[in-house]
Amino acid sequence: MVNLGLFSEGKSLKSVNVSFRIPYYTHWGQSLLVCGSEPLLGSWNVKKGLLLSPFHQGDELIWGGSLTVPAGFGCEYSYYVVDDERNVLRWEAGKKRKLLLPDEVQDREVVELHDLWQAGSDSLPFKSAFKNVIFRRSSSLDIEIPLGFIHNKLDHEDSIIVQFKICCPNIEAAAAIYVIGSSLKLGRWKIQDGLKLNYAGDSTWQADCVVQKDEFPIKYPFACCIILWSKKYYYSLLGFFTYKYSKYGKAENIALETGPNRELFVDFSASQPKYIILSDGMMREMPWRGAGVAIPMFSIRSEADLGVGEFLDLKLLVDWAVDSGFHLVQLLPINDTSVNKMWWDSYPYSSLSVFALHPLYLRVQALSENIPEEIKQEIQMAREQLDGKDVDYEASMSTKLSIAHKIFVLEKDLILNSSSFQNFFSENEDWLKPYAAFCFLRDFFETSDHSQWGTFSQFSTKKLEKLVSKDAIHYDIICFHHYIQFHLHLQLSESAEYARKKGVILKGDLPIGVDRNSVDTWVYPTLFRMTTATGAPPDYFDKNGQNWGFPTYNWEEMSKDNYAWWRARLTQMAKYFTAYRIDHILGFFRIWELPDHAMTGLVGKFRPSIPLSQEELEREGIWDFDRLSRPYIVEETLQDKFGPSWTVIACNFMNEFAKHRYEFKEDCNTEKKVASKLKSCAEKLFLESEDKLRRDLFDLLQNIVLIRDPEDPRKFYPRFNLEDTSSFKDLDEHSKNVMKRLYYDYYFQRQEGLWRENALKTLPALLNSSDMLACGEDLGLIPSCVHPVMQELGLIVLRIQRMPSEPGLEFGIPSQYSYMTVCAPSCHDCSTLRAWWEEDEERRRRFFKTMVGSDKLPPSQCIPEIAHFILRQHVEAPSMWAIFPLQDLMALKEEYTSRPAAEETVNDPTNPKHYWRYRVHVTLESLVKDKELKTAIKDLVRGSGRSYPPSEEVEVQAASGKASAVPKQQLSGGQEKVPPTTQPNEISKNKSVAVA
Repeated sequence: MVNLGLFSEGKSLKSVNVSFRIPYYTHWGQSLLVCGSEPLLGSWNVKKGLLLSPFHQGDELIWGGSLTVPAGFGCEYSYYVVDDERNVLRWEAGKKRKLLLPDEVQDREVVELHDLWQAGSDSLPFKSAFKNVIFRRSSSLDIEIPLGFIHNKLDHEDSIIVQFKICCPNIEAAAAIYVIGSSLKLGRWKIQDGLKLNYAGDSTWQADCVVQKDEFPIKYPFACCIILWSKKYYYSLLGFFTYKYSKYGKAENIALETGPNRELFVDFSASQPKYIILSDGMMREMPWRGAGVAIPMFSIRSEADLGVGEFLDLKLLVDWAVDSGFHLVQLLPINDTSVNKMWWDSYPYSSLSVFALHPLYLRVQALSENIPEEIKQEIQMAREQLDGKDVDYEASMSTKLSIAHKIFVLEKDLILNSSSFQNFFSENEDWLKPYAAFCFLRDFFETSDHSQWGTFSQFSTKKLEKLVSKDAIHYDIICFHHYIQFHLHLQLSESAEYARKKGVILKGDLPIGVDRNSVDTWVYPTLFRMTTATGAPPDYFDKNGQNWGFPTYNWEEMSKDNYAWWRARLTQMAKYFTAYRIDHILGFFRIWELPDHAMTGLVGKFRPSIPLSQEELEREGIWDFDRLSRPYIVEETLQDKFGPSWTVIACNFMNEFAKHRYEFKEDCNTEKKVASKLKSCAEKLFLESEDKLRRDLFDLLQNIVLIRDPEDPRKFYPRFNLEDTSSFKDLDEHSKNVMKRLYYDYYFQRQEGLWRENALKTLPALLNSSDMLACGEDLGLIPSCVHPVMQELGLIVLRIQRMPSEPGLEFGIPSQYSYMTVCAPSCHDCSTLRAWWEEDEERRRRFFKTMVGSDKLPPSQCIPEIAHFILRQHVEAPSMWAIFPLQDLMALKEEYTSRPAAEETVNDPTNPKHYWRYRVHVTLESLVKDKELKTAIKDLVRGSGRSYPPSEEVEVQAASGKASAVPKQQLSGGQEKVPPTTQPNEISKNKSVAVA
């Protein structure tokens, strides 16, 4: 109902006409809509938002609409792309816009909002990696004027107030921003006569000026635009002027924004606006580019560690990174993986808890300032014993926990009663109490398989509180786990803060899965599909696919609380990191799901996916579903595979159900059953090695064309690489052609819309739960929908030169990478640069010919000159980030290449039981002292135009406001400023800009 009280006592209600304008190109059937926080704009219900109408303005398609609002109206709003039913197809990234009407606006006057679509990449400067680390000095500027404040007053009937707003997160404290342009009020392109903007907070600069109608420097006396819409013609008289934004430093160096001139069009034929608010998005500068180093936490070696890298070692690594010109340090996952309490737990992607930190990275000598002398001697002895070539996971873990427990006994009352511990506990008890209880039960029952815990198998809050009660006999054990996590938090926080102050981003890693015997599956069992396993289909890493063993996610259940578990994970990560890598981001589009009885990764299906229905197959003339979905084993195949021993194999593992046709027996009809049976009878068979026999039997199990859905027998999925199977090869030609067509449709066509929709439900929940910079690992079999979605969400993608995403290339071309990428010559999941170079002579020759452009015989070893060439290729790439494994950087110096290259590989993806134990053979202290290596690396970074952390001297000068004294190559955190060389009237074409 209308509130008639608003019109009582003869009071008139002042109203304002607000007009929205935004350029945006849509596809057929799409429209733009504005929706906001107030009822007039739908109260964030897109169905009730303001639908905009399109019109052309020159070459641009503009969407516009207006509504009448009361004076003093304010709200937040965003733009959306919708279909004809107002279903959201796309939405803006970044923060909500704020509508603030000028206080001086009069009744019935028009306020025109000129906006630009906020793409995902536009929000990156507001991520903590940039805001709190790289551009941290800019974010501490004093606010000069409130956001939206209008300084000028209208002084003539034909005058207009134009407010300019620009976002510029990277600016020196001594610099200012001007807008210059063709208008007299904008200085006629002269910076000294331009309009100076004031800082309004949140990296936004604004200023306003009054422009008379007859002052518009209209290039053409008028423009007559004919616009066809809804079968009507509209004519409008337009005036416009052009302008650009510019940085102006105290040293009188000018950095004009790049790109074409901006244009302001004003329609004088319609209801003339009195206020035009130009929200011009980001200042257009040369894209910021940086470099970083990647190394697993466990691989770091220092003079203080106990056989494995420790969180406090990161401070030394940050010092080395700064000296080498790096703005980023990237780690592998650092969560506790102590599921089996043996070396299998070295796998960092199989979390015991997605919240708890790994005790492996604890520095025990930092636990207390009052460690007794005998414990100090024990630490010194352990340091000498554990200082091996590789990480001894079990020895390091047991030693650290043993020493930590001795210190805990001495000071537990002091620590547990301290205010700092109490604050930590209250902030983290939601995960800390279940974690401590799980660790106690794991040790008590001698297994992490919580299904074996009797009455504690089913988690409940009541049982938990009893387990962690102060009255419990084992309460000291619970407190010990609290104590360890508290100190891990303190040590990692100390290093993270140190990195931030040094201008170095600490980048973490978000694993795609959790161990099926984990705290998370115990506490939140409904969030996981425990009868399935996660993996990857055959790809560059493994032609047989991968089976990681993690249960897949129950996304439907997770969505019920808006993915609270994921949001909590990211919130926890953000306490330490300002950037993160999303492991296997393809899993947020679809995951490769395997039955829990599988050991390999070949016979899986994508989830979610649209299956082949039995009706669809029958329409294509496919009828024999048992023949296609059960292992196709004929006598001839057994003879070819096992030779004279085939009868022994058939007798032990199979039944002959038809003449010359075989099927596996019930006790060995899955991969896990085969493996189990082989352990008990391989020696008895005296045939061949157990591994080879297992592989051959697995091949037979995998010899199918279709996978029948275990939950719906009338649904099927084509087996990956089905053409490689003898089951397919023995089909008639019609069936072959049908299956090839349906295979291609299933894997490359029919799923794209579903997978895009799935990613746009799940990924925004992650991205919006923290302000960390997000990068997605998108290696493998990549659906065509992935990169458009990642671009839309502002996600940075990964480019590994030996795994090009472009079809037809053997080697990626770094100079052709797009900006929103991280480029690297190798990563932890493949061999290092040296090992890759040396392991394949023919490939080495092809690379030398293709990339170096030489027909000469390349060196057989990856000598420093080769490493330098490849690293320079990457550091000079357009990619936002060039991140190098430490092993690849050490290849620049011959002294560090004495260790066999193969030993520097972190992971072998083809081996599910790989021991993650690589340890750098040089201490961080030695690397910090190595000026030759640091200079070689920094010269590469500086020579490429990438940003690098300022020196200590620059930091001191910046803090004291003496920015003008900084050498030119050090300005703006390593961005070179080119001085102006052109006349003011040439500024729109040739004025020098900031070079990042």
